[in-house]
Amino acid sequence: MANSPTPSDAAARTHQVTLALHAARAGDPSALNEAFQLVYDEVRAIAHARVARAGGGSTLDTTAVVHEAYLKLARHGEMAWEDRQHFLAVASTAMRQVLLDHARRHLSARRGGGAAHVPLTDIDAAVESQARDILALDAALSRLAALDPQLAHLVELRYFGGLTIEETALALAVSDATVKRAWRRARAFLHRELVGADAPGKP
Repeated sequence: MANSPTPSDAAARTHQVTLALHAARAGDPSALNEAFQLVYDEVRAIAHARVARAGGGSTLDTTAVVHEAYLKLARHGEMAWEDRQHFLAVASTAMRQVLLDHARRHLSARRGGGAAHVPLTDIDAAVESQARDILALDAALSRLAALDPQLAHLVELRYFGGLTIEETALALAVSDATVKRAWRRARAFLHRELVGADAPGKP
């Protein structure tokens, strides 16, 4: 496509992100926003994919996830940001927390505060099921973290952060082959956990 960035453009943008993050680490209050703007399209694409999987629909949208994730990042502006991979890794954690918070709020609202029970529509039932799926994934990731923290971090980078195999390898300072093997193990573990946890409770 004519508008697709060339490798040199991508490298220049990555360098700009690194410079901005180093400036943010040095105390420049505007640098974090500059870095975020440079990776905004990537973060938005990641958020869009996560919202689609979470069944955002009318209750959650991509812009809201990106905005809330940025606010979480801004609260930690003193972090020692290293580079684009590190920034996206931390952004992935922030987006995971945003989706979790939303799922918990949704399920809490469904339970109620004394509100009269209203039968679920098909759409409401789907959103509630997806909210439970998000919480189930988080619980499975927590169990994985207890067994192998780096494997759980890899899932966060790949699933919530949208990093490629190569980018994940750079972020974790391991080889591409190591990431591929670990990703297969992590997916197998999560599949067992989620299928086992999900099966009895399906409506």
